[in-house]
Amino acid sequence: MLLTLAWGSLFFPGLFALCTWGLRRARPEWTDYDCVMISTRVVSSAQAVLATGSGIAIIRSCNNVVSDRGLGESWGTSSLAASSQQN
Repeated sequence: MLLTLAWGSLFFPGLFALCTWGLRRARPEWTDYDCVMISTRVVSSAQAVLATGSGIAIIRSCNNVVSDRGLGESWGTSSLAASSQQN
């Protein structure tokens, strides 16, 4: 989980910086504001696509989306969830 967080912490700012740099080189007549706005929308679109994909993966891996915990559950995570619900 921490590896995914680390990659996301590098990927999204990197995508933003790359888009901003590329737009400034490709369209020098655009203002900085225009380049930043387009780059922000590209990053938001990438996040939306990835979130939708992960949601579809979760839905497809569960028999009952409301009560099923999916395939990634182990005894340790199950007992941790059970102990946190008792408090």
